[in-house]
Amino acid sequence: MEAVARAAHAGQTDKAGRPYAEHLWAVAEGVRLRGGDDEQIAAAWLHDAVEDDALSEGWLREAALSRRTKDIVLALTKRAGEPPEAYAARILATPGAPLVKEADLAHNADPARLAALDAATRTRLTEKYTRMRALLGLPDGR
Repeated sequence: MEAVARAAHAGQTDKAGRPYAEHLWAVAEGVRLRGGDDEQIAAAWLHDAVEDDALSEGWLREAALSRRTKDIVLALTKRAGEPPEAYAARILATPGAPLVKEADLAHNADPARLAALDAATRTRLTEKYTRMRALLGLPDGR
């Protein structure tokens, strides 16, 4: 899945201007280090693909991936106007998804990554990530 994800997000950058593939790698590695399995690692590579319109839901439906991997990707795909509580509930209800989201939040909240952002963005995102961790029942920190 790494090659597919890297190609799908080619040319994209994160909020700090870094290649987006760095985030995908960090999340996949975070899943691996947390004991995630191959299906969760594949989902980590694709966790933002549908949300960011890098790949379509149709592509995901037809992809040669396990049902579980597809379910995790869809659970992690935020929907327009969706309250954080509903998003967190969907993640918690999807086997394997909480671990992938934990790795995503850990990388997003990495102090070195946040330090590259302006103060207002850093504060807004820190509050957002802290709230999501609480909704998911995850401990503070990385």
